[in-house]
Amino acid sequence: MKAHLLISVVDDDQSVRESLPELLNELGLDAWPFSSAGEFLASDAPLHSSCLVLDVSMPVISGPGLFRELRRRNLNIPVIFITARKDEVARTRLLDDGAVECLFKPFSDTALLQALSKAVGAK
Repeated sequence: MKAHLLISVVDDDQSVRESLPELLNELGLDAWPFSSAGEFLASDAPLHSSCLVLDVSMPVISGPGLFRELRRRNLNIPVIFITARKDEVARTRLLDDGAVECLFKPFSDTALLQALSKAVGAK
């Protein structure tokens, strides 16, 4: 993967917002953390993100809600969902709707890297 790629991380869990961008930075990727879908949408990150790592369950606008809003705005950013709820039906639905991957927390660095490679492979 190339260092000029920007990975945006949207998660209401502060520990995820701190640890995930740190890991991505160690891998040579730029990462911007956001605490909510609203914060992400209010920034210029939707115009610059190569991939979005997005929590499924968040207050106000859920991960799937943000995913639909991005599609409505014709912003086809590859999305990797992350979730603490091990729900295979919901996971399958997200993948069928166009998500690149849906990882259950805690996920391995390897699983995240594989999903990122798939997400930005066409970039």
